[in-house]
Amino acid sequence: MKKIQIINGPNLNLLGKREPSVYGHVSFESYLDALRAAYPSCEIAYYQSNIEGELIDKIHEAGFTADGIVLNAGAYTHTSIALHDAIKAVPAPVVEVHISNVHARETFRHVSMLSAACKGVILGFGLDSYRLAVEALASE
Repeated sequence: MKKIQIINGPNLNLLGKREPSVYGHVSFESYLDALRAAYPSCEIAYYQSNIEGELIDKIHEAGFTADGIVLNAGAYTHTSIALHDAIKAVPAPVVEVHISNVHARETFRHVSMLSAACKGVILGFGLDSYRLAVEALASE
């Protein structure tokens, strides 16, 4: 059984409520139930924090025990060299995900500090971006 850790960063605890025109009307917890049902051969764990250091700690913890990490670092994507370094410090492959197409949004969202440290990047497919990332990690 593949162990996959999903890590969500700041403001993603508000999915379903926050800017529904960008992020949709579904909470991540509701989506997570469907995702787990779609991948019964995977043990999918979930963690969310609005605090950068806690995200780093979770990457350190999961990066040595999980078969892969799905990471949506939210706005930290565009600012955090510390998250980049945490990703590089662990052996588990990390797939960066974004719900929206960040390249179709504000200019400051066009640059990711994380992409170069990740195995791949999936963005712009709504919550389905997470399924695509799980599929990529599950098939390794």
